[in-house]
Amino acid sequence: MESGPIGIFDSGFGGLTVMREIVNELPEYDYVYLGDNARAPYGNRSFDTVYEYTLQCVKTLFAKGCPLVILACNTASAKALRTIQQDLPRIAPDRRVLGVIRPTTEVIGNYSKSKHLGILATEGTVKSGSYIIEIEKFFPELLVSQQACPMWVSLVENNELASDGANYFIKKNLDQLFEQDNHIDTLLLGCTHYPLLSKSIKKLLPANINIVSQGRIVAESLKTYLQKHNEMQERCTKKGTKTFFTTDDAETFSIRAEQFFGEQVIAQTVHIVS
Repeated sequence: MESGPIGIFDSGFGGLTVMREIVNELPEYDYVYLGDNARAPYGNRSFDTVYEYTLQCVKTLFAKGCPLVILACNTASAKALRTIQQDLPRIAPDRRVLGVIRPTTEVIGNYSKSKHLGILATEGTVKSGSYIIEIEKFFPELLVSQQACPMWVSLVENNELASDGANYFIKKNLDQLFEQDNHIDTLLLGCTHYPLLSKSIKKLLPANINIVSQGRIVAESLKTYLQKHNEMQERCTKKGTKTFFTTDDAETFSIRAEQFFGEQVIAQTVHIVS
């Protein structure tokens, strides 16, 4: 069985916020990041299209030697992960693919005292119902409201984090969420781009509202997974390297990726494996 780095995939830049937390938690491993920036965003695309694009990117990471791939993208996790996992015995029986929704839903109920949870996500993630389905398995008593935020990814990727336009759309979507349920005490940022809007979100909310980002949760879950699956842990190489790929212009990606990852990024352009 081939050994290699841990692959981390996102439709664009957002997965770098998850990768940052994973690297902080598990710095000894090698990592390869792939952003499908040429075809981003995925949020409003169909299930079939998201599955096709995600599978192509997963295969590309497999071709880079990754025995384990993390879909650090909520839309891909919601629309493609289950089918890809079902297809793995045929496609790559010795590889594994994990997402960000399951580890989040396993613990999210512990953050809420009122048992009223709000989820802010892309249209695709909301329409999939994946969070509702998974949370019901672990916290059936939790009352969950969802709100699609179709403009937020564009705001982040265009570095409009604190502009008047950003504040307008953030307030609009927050108001829509709390109109559904004004007892919400915990907000889950169900898109990996959204942590960059945390400061703007906090300014528009009462101090008692708990805002939860996924990066730390996913990092801790991956650490537990590797501890439980020693055969996979042994296949993931450990030299502390980080390599970045994008399906779009590498220079542009490198410049913009730094705000998500928190340190300098030098990327390469990659051609997708079909």
